[in-house]
This record gives sequence, C-alpha cells and structure tokens, in this order.
Amino acid sequence: MRTLYVVTHPQATHHVEGVVGGWHDAELTPAGIRAAASIAQALRTQVPDDAEVELFSSDLRRTRRTAMEVAELFGVQPVLDRRMREKSYGEAEGRPQEWLDQRFVPPPAVGERLEHDEGVEGAETKAAWVRRIYAALDEILQRPCAHQIIVTHVGSLTFVVASWIRMPIEAVGYASFRAPSGSITTLCEDDFFHNRQVVSLGDTRHLDSAAAG
Repeated sequence: MRTLYVVTHPQATHHVEGVVGGWHDAELTPAGIRAAASIAQALRTQVPDDAEVELFSSDLRRTRRTAMEVAELFGVQPVLDRRMREKSYGEAEGRPQEWLDQRFVPPPAVGERLEHDEGVEGAETKAAWVRRIYAALDEILQRPCAHQIIVTHVGSLTFVVASWIRMPIEAVGYASFRAPSGSITTLCEDDFFHNRQVVSLGDTRHLDSAAAG
C-alpha cells in the first residue's frame, strides 16, 4: 500500500503582514516554526519506524523550513521542486492583500475557468498552475517508495488531491479541497484494487501542542 502525506506549510510572515503570498518568498513565523516541529512529530507517529520515507517540498523558504523539521526527524534529505509552489500572483506578490482584492477578476460561473485572465499582470493561470502540480505528482508516484511526504501550500493542495484521484485537468476548474495552514492530508492507495482514498483532509489536531507551547 502507498501512503502520501501532504503537508501545507504553517504560519508564515505574509499571513501576519496581510500581504499576498504566491511566489513571494516569506519565512515561517516563530509560531510557524513551532507548528512545523509539531507536524514532524505527528508524521513520525503515523509512519512505521522501519519504513523507507521520501520527502518532497516546494522550494520556497516557508515550505523548505517546514520540510527541514520533517527531514531532521526522519533522517532524509528533501527533494526541492519549484513545481510544488503556490500559484504565482505576478505583480501582486508581496503587496497588501487589499491591492489584489481591488484588481482581481474572479472566474465566470460558467465558461472558461482554467485559462481565465484574473486581471493581474504576470499572474499564473489556473491551467499552468494545475499542470505543473499534476506533472510533479506524476513523477513522485512513479517512484516505488510506499511512504512519501509532500510539503506544499494551501492553494496547491487542491491540485495534489485532484491529481491523486485522477480528476481530469479539464474538470479541475471547479475543484476546491480546502485545508488550513499547517495541516496534514493523508492519501492511500491499496495494493489489490489500486483504489485511491482520501483518508483525511486538512487534519490539524497536532497543532494543539504547538499552540500550547
């Protein structure tokens, strides 16, 4: 059986500063670092001690820092992959969220949603975002390791899950699998039917210990 643990990085500076994240290379806050340690401990309790583990991460600083906590506990080196980044918001990145909100053009309820122009110069289309996440996950799943950990972003989580359940890209324009920052989503594929299950989505119970600290 294959199990995939998908981590969304915890609190970063752009969250508390109220600025647009995307490819803006924010750091984890002190609270985020404590949460990352709790994520690593939670994963360590879920993965068998004798299991081989592979770790993959977005290459942005907030995800790399989260992955470092996991890597230290598991004794592995993270494979950094820029395709696992959050959506790029172009010229909006690092600006106040209000700046983006005033300019953002939401996708239509009916019609083209994947190639939709959101009205922000340099912003990535949803189609480009989806395709790079799907491509990255395809490569990860070609590897034989039975326990794999991915550290990514809240927005990108939707497309990791969509790719996992083999949702066609043309159907992803309406998909949304919501999970909080600092969460763990657990995905399993059985060896007999090869069905792919979403065992848990956005679990944050481990963050109670981080908040207490």
